Amino acid sequence: MAEQANYIRWFNELTIDDVPLVGGKNASLGEMYRELTPQGIQIPNGFAVTAEAYRYLLDQTHSWEALHQALDDLNPDDVADLAKRARRAREIIYAAPFPEDLEQQIIEAFAQLNEQYGDDLSVAVRSSATAEDLPTASFAGQQDTYLNIRGDQALLDSCKRCFASLFTDRAIHYRVDQGFDHFKLALSIGIMKMVRSDLDASGVMFSLDTESGFRDVVFITGAYGLGENVVQGAVDPDEFYVHKPTFEQGHRAVLRRTLGAKKIKMVYSEGRTRESTHNIVTSEEERKRFCINDADALTLADYAIKIEKHYSAKADQAKPMDIEWAKDGLDGTLYIVQARPETVVSQLRGMVLEQYSLKSKAEPIVTGHAVGSKIATGNARIIDNVEQLNSFNPGDVLVADMTTPDWEPVMKMASAIVTNRGGRTCHAAIISRELGVPAVVGCDNATTMIKHNSPVTVSCAEGDVGKVYSGLLDFAINSTDLSGLQRPKTKIMLNIGNPELAFKTSFLPNDGVGLARMEFIITEYIKAHPMALIHPEKVQDAGEREQLSRLTGNYASAEEYFIQKLSEGVGTIAAAFYPKPVVVRMSDFKTNEYATLLGGRWFEFDEANPMIGFRGASRYIHPAYAEGFALECRAMKRVRDEMGLSNVILMIPFCRRVEEARRVLDYMAQLGLTRGEQGLEIYVMCEIPNNVIQIDAFSEHFDGFSIGSNDLTQLTLGVDRDSAILAEDFDERDPGVKEMIRLAVDGARRNGRHCGLCGQAPSDYPEMAEFLVEIGIDSMSLNPDTVLQTTQRVLETERRLGR
Repeated sequence: MAEQANYIRWFNELTIDDVPLVGGKNASLGEMYRELTPQGIQIPNGFAVTAEAYRYLLDQTHSWEALHQALDDLNPDDVADLAKRARRAREIIYAAPFPEDLEQQIIEAFAQLNEQYGDDLSVAVRSSATAEDLPTASFAGQQDTYLNIRGDQALLDSCKRCFASLFTDRAIHYRVDQGFDHFKLALSIGIMKMVRSDLDASGVMFSLDTESGFRDVVFITGAYGLGENVVQGAVDPDEFYVHKPTFEQGHRAVLRRTLGAKKIKMVYSEGRTRESTHNIVTSEEERKRFCINDADALTLADYAIKIEKHYSAKADQAKPMDIEWAKDGLDGTLYIVQARPETVVSQLRGMVLEQYSLKSKAEPIVTGHAVGSKIATGNARIIDNVEQLNSFNPGDVLVADMTTPDWEPVMKMASAIVTNRGGRTCHAAIISRELGVPAVVGCDNATTMIKHNSPVTVSCAEGDVGKVYSGLLDFAINSTDLSGLQRPKTKIMLNIGNPELAFKTSFLPNDGVGLARMEFIITEYIKAHPMALIHPEKVQDAGEREQLSRLTGNYASAEEYFIQKLSEGVGTIAAAFYPKPVVVRMSDFKTNEYATLLGGRWFEFDEANPMIGFRGASRYIHPAYAEGFALECRAMKRVRDEMGLSNVILMIPFCRRVEEARRVLDYMAQLGLTRGEQGLEIYVMCEIPNNVIQIDAFSEHFDGFSIGSNDLTQLTLGVDRDSAILAEDFDERDPGVKEMIRLAVDGARRNGRHCGLCGQAPSDYPEMAEFLVEIGIDSMSLNPDTVLQTTQRVLETERRLGR
């Protein structure tokens, strides 16, 4: 008598090479259970019913012929016919009785699993198709899963339903599209300990950033209840990022976190034989807090790093992973329930440069200064004041007199920005650059000449003059591969302020960040004046006090809210470019800008000329702001010490006198940021003529200088850079300004100090970039959209100079 075939494989008997036997999902679970459980990763144990069992069932019950009749002349595009035939195929399989030996093997294995986990065990019954999770075709989600199954009969019923689910309408249609033969494919079933995440939380994580393809982070998403909602995108989940390089050095800190709405959660509906699921509304209290704590996020990051390393070593190449996790509400343990290679972002090509050009000629309605080099189209929305911002739709073109920091949430949604007022260094220009959105600023008459709600094309691809055209014009985008680009001797760094663009921007050829601005993070993420957070009792408007309390309600204190938000924003930028230097400028709002923050008007005063008023270093040591500066310093200490991002260099703006420098550095040291300790470097902005005249004295207190060409031009020429009437007189290329820059570079070199330039000039004027190379500057920091052209110009200049 022939020996009885074995249709059961326990997870510890399987490896990733067993896809033909047990399908992709089970092969991966087996691989992880065998290889990664010893490394401390929790995988629920279980067993697979092999694909052979599926074939055996159909052989023994002579069902193949009936299946062929049901499916052979199928027209997949006839929806009604497809549904009818699919139902017939499922009925054939469901009606086929299990052969006795197969049924017995399943029940015996289930009894063994019960012994491991105890009698109240419930299991998940998951299908695993033999072609699932192949690099070329993902069958994920095509077949059915049954959860929280208890008892022999319910288990056998779920197994039969799993086999039948190989013939759901969508699975059949998918196979036809992919060119797979219905009769060559088979289904294996995974039966594993049920993780009771219905009583806690679950989600999906990736060992890279899914938006940009940035590889140095683990990206975790999660929500309450069973994982289906997160996988399908039915719920807005919580998000966490953990930075891999610093995590592996032993730093245990979440890089950044975003609270999701999590409006619903999926739980079980009590049923007789098999349990179905349904969604219930989450409580107000649950929505306000994260579904897992930081310790859980760090445990998951540890799992993700180990899983990625394991699969990368097996494949002999980097293998970013897409991983499902679940937290058991009964035993409090975090489990990994699935892992597969990430197949979208990791396949993207290297860095490609995009260049825009209009396909047709037209007369512009208005013109102004071009910001960026892109072209965009959309419906023009004229916004006169902050109250109208909520009428703005994503993809609209924002048309306004001017913008201020409290407009930034809407600017993020705009396809382009057009303003009446402002030069190339105005708020709208700075923010649109960071967002990578084209802007035309200083048009003078945009709000009167452009019709509200009419389609327009905004072009910044035609040189210095930006143009706005009526209607949606055709344009082309040319892409250039950068992989072979040479690097110049002069360091090319980036200006960046928006953490959300940091990962994407890091792919540009660069030597780090020469200017990371705090202002965007404070207006966009914190929204409130730091002094209003510390002293809400001084805010004399009840509505504003209520808003402050709403912002900070979920935090240990209002101060902790500020420190966490600022450290996450700066930390994200520092992590994106790690281990390259990232120069972070401490806050440099002017009084009129600070006043627009929530609660700010109670702490600021009116100045006739805020541009040369109470700003920069003088604020930091003044009783009116010193406590606010202390919060900034605590946030930067957290970035360097707790997050481990020691590549952060701090920079003091608008430091007028040497005595002021001394007092600011003493105060920072009291706050735990001592220059030279743990490698901390502190730079100063070189933007006031006195910084240049007294450069030897300033060099005794700082490790480097960053020339702010915007303010240095303003103060050398005596031109208010916000004044439209004087716009023609504001020019960084003036011989006097260039001489100031040359003296600064020489002085820094003489004192062995780093000297860079982070102003607008080299981004706007190629000849300024050449000048900076000629005088031997160490670095220039550019807007992301001008990096490539300027790098080429710098390379040519260095060649010409024989460097």
